[in-house]
Amino acid sequence: MSAATVPEPGTPSATEHASPTTQVPEPVEGIDARAVPILQPGEGPIPAAQYLPATPDTVLWGRLPCAADAAVLEISSGESVTIDTVSHEGILDDQGKDPAAYFASHGVSADAVLHDAIEIAASVARDPFADGPHVVVGPVHVRGAHPGDLLKITVETLTPRVPYGVISNRHGKGALVGELPRGEHNVSVFAAVAERDGILYGTLPLVEGGDPVVSFPLAPFLGTMGVAVAGDERPHSVPPGAHGGNIDINLLVEGTTLFLPVQVEGALAYVGDPHFAQGDGEVALTALEASLRATLRFEVIPADAARAAFGEVTGPLVRTRDYLVPTGMDPDLDAAMRACVRSSLALLGGRWGMDEHLAYAYLSAATDFDISQVVDIVSGVHARIREADFARLPAVEPEPLASDSQGDTA
Repeated sequence: MSAATVPEPGTPSATEHASPTTQVPEPVEGIDARAVPILQPGEGPIPAAQYLPATPDTVLWGRLPCAADAAVLEISSGESVTIDTVSHEGILDDQGKDPAAYFASHGVSADAVLHDAIEIAASVARDPFADGPHVVVGPVHVRGAHPGDLLKITVETLTPRVPYGVISNRHGKGALVGELPRGEHNVSVFAAVAERDGILYGTLPLVEGGDPVVSFPLAPFLGTMGVAVAGDERPHSVPPGAHGGNIDINLLVEGTTLFLPVQVEGALAYVGDPHFAQGDGEVALTALEASLRATLRFEVIPADAARAAFGEVTGPLVRTRDYLVPTGMDPDLDAAMRACVRSSLALLGGRWGMDEHLAYAYLSAATDFDISQVVDIVSGVHARIREADFARLPAVEPEPLASDSQGDTA
């Protein structure tokens, strides 16, 4: 189901299934009742056979999984999982850590506030001074994934769970540190979702308290998609890295794929930080943050197959319908740019055998380098390499682990 075209309640898509007890809730009154049905845990369409809710037992708040963490779900390569993700906006300490009260102050009725958000805010431990803000669901053990392999995560569907979200500028962070926000207070902007002709839009006023006359189309994606790091120390949820994590690449909409270098047995994958929309840069600090129901397919690409298809992949690699998208990350934006260029050169050489000096010339003439974000301690840059430019050349596709290897856990 497209996140931008929400079907009538009670009408699953051809790829969705529902248990006999599954019911699609009616849209609630308030906000824009036509825009998005409220998807409470376990309610509404659940496309995959495997369902992973966000509960105190299946989430981490502010930290990412490491090798020492136990999996909350084990699957075979090739399986899809429907995962309920929860936005951190509305549950943080500076917002009162009470989502029911916070969203009520913006006109949201009690039955339109997610039950799992309320439960997580009330019962999951987080140190606001040491931990990040993000709620991540997992980890998921993918059988047959070993260090050196790639984990391929295909985004099958992304469905908004609520018709509203929040954009924040807080803690003196963002692109204009020391300038915005004005004063010492944090600024969180509530944004309702509206529907016009089957398309979902975020809305904002021109002035505080005004009518929401500004609108922009939603393009939902998960800001955080990652694999566990080696060792027994959980990483902070904010800075991204080779493990993925908070990469905030807005190309990762429905139908796209993320490849991540596996670092521990079983990969121990996780997702979170759901977004309804984000501009490249994410300059204020957050995007339009709001909870999504995500259906993702997890596949293991063995190390030899990965190298044959892409060469050596040392960090997140995105694939869209049109582009291969290598990444570069560093606390210094200039260094992140250089790292992305190096990753792009390695990809062009590894996939198509292009000489380095010719690949460098191609990147300069034909490839856009976009700023993923500049607000997550480690800045990100990603390149968009058009696969059509190489359509006349043979290339190996990354073949996933054979289905008869699904029981392999060695």
